[in-house]
This record gives sequence, structure tokens and C-alpha cells, in this order.
Amino acid sequence: MDVHIRDLRYFVAVAEELSFTRAASERLFVSQPTLSKQIRRLELSLRTALFERDRRTVALTAAGSALLPRARRLVEQWEEAQRAIADAVAAQNSTLTVGFHTSIGRGLVPAVTATMEKLLPGWRLRFRQITWADPTVGLAGGDVDVAIGWLPVPTGGDYAHKVISREDRWVALPAGHRLADRPVVSFEELADEPFIALPATAGALRDFWLGNDRRRTPARVAATAETADETFEAVASGLGAALLAAGNAEIYRRENVTCRPVSGLPPSELAVVWRTEDDRRAVRVFVDACCLCTAACS
Repeated sequence: MDVHIRDLRYFVAVAEELSFTRAASERLFVSQPTLSKQIRRLELSLRTALFERDRRTVALTAAGSALLPRARRLVEQWEEAQRAIADAVAAQNSTLTVGFHTSIGRGLVPAVTATMEKLLPGWRLRFRQITWADPTVGLAGGDVDVAIGWLPVPTGGDYAHKVISREDRWVALPAGHRLADRPVVSFEELADEPFIALPATAGALRDFWLGNDRRRTPARVAATAETADETFEAVASGLGAALLAAGNAEIYRRENVTCRPVSGLPPSELAVVWRTEDDRRAVRVFVDACCLCTAACS
């Protein structure tokens, strides 16, 4: 039976972690039974045990120790092959798709586009709006190559990011709201207000834009919205309030919505995000262009 690269990748993860639990949940994002089944399949294929394991410990056998450096090399070579293929396809298509949740604005798109044209002549950028339901801004499903998104992004090592802008959080209120005339609204004054929330699948991003980390009890959610436009429609209709970045207060200006700065909250962070395994030059150039055009990367 031929051994698949996936089997070797699973083996390397367990060998490096010496834990089926950590390898499954922190490295591979699969269930532990699935991982155990794949390792058993690999051992049957090789006709030898690769691990000595009991209820508490996992250790490599002599065969496992012999396989590990070679398995690493094979996985690395396959990943290099995948990157080479991706580069070849990208060079032919010459298009980088950029995901975003809210309008990017801030003069970033024309500045980055001009920089990309200088550094990668012939390439073009294509922008695709992704709903709030996907906290990876389209990266997880492969819909986009890179993204401009608000932190936090999902953790686990799949995504890297650089912050390109830090902006105070503001609140969007229905016109005529009792707090609309305040020059600055204290977050404590919003404690009992109904809020428009991101979808539950947004996870930590939903909590951030509800300010739940600064509340004694979670926000009272009046409605959910998949996009910024839906959020502002809900606010304008009087369903509730919504937190937003300072820069978006101008971008999404409406006559029936009042936006005010909020005190008592840490700032929001806009970042350029990409898949950690994506080493294509076009992606690196885009990231560098975002940093160059904002001079605020960290």
C-alpha cells in the first residue's frame, strides 16, 4: 500500500508533540480518533509500530525515529512542490484576490494598487467582500489569497497578520437616541443598550465588537447582521446600537445614524492577514505594500 503525504504529516505532528491529543487539536485540527486511525493505517502499511504508547506517554520506536527525519523531508518537499505549482498558476493568472469585511477606505486601496503595479508589473488586485460569518475573511475556504480584516483572527497557527491601523472604537446610534448629542459616550452608559451583533460563527470577533471583554454580563443582542450595510440598516431602524472603528464612522456616514467616540474601550486593529503556509512572492509583496502604505505595521 502506498503511503500518502497526509499520513506522513500526521506522523510528524504526533512525533514532534509526543501527544495524540495536542497533535490532533493544536496542529492538525482533526479529531483524536481520526488521527489514531490514520497512524494505525500507516503502521500497518509499514508493517511496524512507530510509537510506543500507554495511557500517559507517547514515545517513538526505533522505526519511528528512523522515519521522522525522512518524513519531515518528504513533507517539506511536497509543500515546496505545492508552492511552486501555486506560483506557476498565479503567474499565469496574475491576479491576487483580497478579502474584506468592511469597506477598506483610508486611501489604502489606491496606494497599495500603485505600489503593486511598480513591484509586480502585470498583476492586478481583485477585491471580494466576505460576510461577518467567516472570521477568516475568506482565507479558510480559499476564496481569497490575502485579506484586510479586523482582529482578532482565528488562532492555531494557520494565519499570520500584521497590524496596519489602530483606531478607537465608536458607537453607531439611531438618530435621536438619548446619547446621540454626547461628544463622547462612556461604554458604561451603553451597558443596558440592545446591540446589533455579528453572526455566532464569527466567534471572538463577535465578542470584540460587542465589547463583551469589558462587560460584567454579555451584551443584550437585539439582532444579528452579516455585513456592515445590514448593521447600519438595523441601527437606523432603531433595533440597537453597534460598535465600529473610527475610520468606518466616516465611510458609512448616514443621515439616520449618529456615530460617537466611546471611552473605556481599547482600540480596534485593522490588519493584513494571510495563510502562514502561503509563501508566494505576490502575497509577500502585497503584505509589504500594505505596511509601506500605512507605515504602521506590527
